[in-house]
Amino acid sequence: MVLAPEHSASSPELAIADWAIPNWRSAAAFRAKVLVHRLRRSIADTVGGPRRWDKEDRLVNSSVVGESHTKLWLDGRPEEHEYQLGKVQNLRRAAAALDGVVVPAGGVFSFWKQIGRASRRRGFVTGRMLQQGCLVPATGGGLCQLSNAIYEAALTAGCEIVERHAHSRVVAGSAAAAGRDATVAWNYVDLRLRPRASMQIEARLSRDELIIRFRGRPGVAAPARVTQQQAPPAPEARSCATCGEVACFRHEHPSPPVATGRTAYLVDENWPEFQDYVAKRHRREDVFGRPINGARWRLPRYAWQVEGFARSGSAWGPALGRMIAIRRAPAQGPARRQAELNGAERIATRLARLLTPDVTRVCVAQSLLPYLWRDGHFGGREVEVLMTRLPLIELQARLDRAFAAHPERGTLADFRAPAVLVAAETKALAYATQIVTPHREIARLFPEKAVILEWTLPAARQAAGAAMQRIAFPGPTIARKGAYDVRQAAKALGIEIVALGSELEGPDFWGHIAMRKPTAGADWREGVAAVVQPAIVEERPRHLLAALAAGIPVVATTACGLAEREGVTIIPPDDPEALLAALKLVLG
Repeated sequence: MVLAPEHSASSPELAIADWAIPNWRSAAAFRAKVLVHRLRRSIADTVGGPRRWDKEDRLVNSSVVGESHTKLWLDGRPEEHEYQLGKVQNLRRAAAALDGVVVPAGGVFSFWKQIGRASRRRGFVTGRMLQQGCLVPATGGGLCQLSNAIYEAALTAGCEIVERHAHSRVVAGSAAAAGRDATVAWNYVDLRLRPRASMQIEARLSRDELIIRFRGRPGVAAPARVTQQQAPPAPEARSCATCGEVACFRHEHPSPPVATGRTAYLVDENWPEFQDYVAKRHRREDVFGRPINGARWRLPRYAWQVEGFARSGSAWGPALGRMIAIRRAPAQGPARRQAELNGAERIATRLARLLTPDVTRVCVAQSLLPYLWRDGHFGGREVEVLMTRLPLIELQARLDRAFAAHPERGTLADFRAPAVLVAAETKALAYATQIVTPHREIARLFPEKAVILEWTLPAARQAAGAAMQRIAFPGPTIARKGAYDVRQAAKALGIEIVALGSELEGPDFWGHIAMRKPTAGADWREGVAAVVQPAIVEERPRHLLAALAAGIPVVATTACGLAEREGVTIIPPDDPEALLAALKLVLG
């Protein structure tokens, strides 16, 4: 909770014994004093105040020298639920501004200099704050939990406490009850400290806790030096629920409690499995966010059904920008992947506006996940992820191993995501409560929290008589999809290839092997004896599902994500001999 100077233990203006029921006159006098204090502090900081420190990576793996864990949800009364949600939202915004900040040795850290003013324009909302001895609603309310936590960690880390103000009244369960608190009020009641060695601040919210860590070089911490006089124990703060003063001009009349929370569904590409999952799980009060209205723009890839949601939103500008950038990029290579990542980042930033304080659960597309984690939107919320591909850390490790075995196949090493993005996705996936996917290989990576969906088969259709020496390769012709192994097997068996994907390895990739492309409008399954996908990584085995719907045998690796079933032969990736043996068996 945010306090003003009258409520600081070091403030002489108003003694505890003189406190009375607030009225309009005392409130006006209080506000006038606040304006004077703010003006004085602004002038002092302009002349020689602390600076705002930047975020860096150089101390991210250093030892933890100070730490604090505090509970987020301290008041379980239904009438306080809305203000608890507001407090947690304010902590999210402030923690995002602090996380990663590095304060050099001898530099002065200022709470307000780093966070800035808690205004609605910057995403702060209404929480509880202390004013004239009472807990009242105010924008930015609840930030004292963060200043308390920083103060606690600073004491452990041996920082010099340059400025600190104690609360003049105690809120049950807060740090003030233990005398290790630090109240703040924009901008004149501040928390300032000076580390003895360079220090990095980690500020994160878990589902239930606010976590502050100071990282730096380990050593013997000197006792923290507090430059202000300590106050005697303070009385307990009052509230409209406890004081009984119904004649007070600030008295709050009881209002119906707000809903326990909403779920926000923030999606990207529409998979039929995810469409069915969202349709069955969502409630009328939930929120839906998508890149673009696929039905209006005739884009089946984004044609989500959004009926039955309290509100919905889109990011059509960033989505169109992503589509244009991808279309202009080469069909394969770093430029294309970077365009996809940049577009997903902009879409995630736009859809984050739907994460209002009453959203307590987020169901999010994997493509948007790392950016929302990086910007601190998941703290205090449950998260489930709609997984469409392997985690970046596993995906890139697999490609690295394949490239080490086949350095001549350059496409195996043509792109790697930035390390900061990989780290953000890894942390977000570890934080998530559920992983939702139809992909069996992805689900096996998360045995404790995977929700496995069934693949959606297209309409069943029996293929015409198969030519027993013809197979289909979904493609594209690229190393990670198993194109080299298919080419080797086709050459050894003398069979024809129906190539369904793009020719990314060059127009002469198939050489003298019999190959054809299906004509426009024709069913590519006609005359095909088997569909083969010996991929190292694969996200959407749609052609394999179409083959199964038509009764055509499938030869695939575990990377394709199919469950073991009749008609599916699973082989190891990057194993030409296993592929050859499987094809001989299937083709008879």
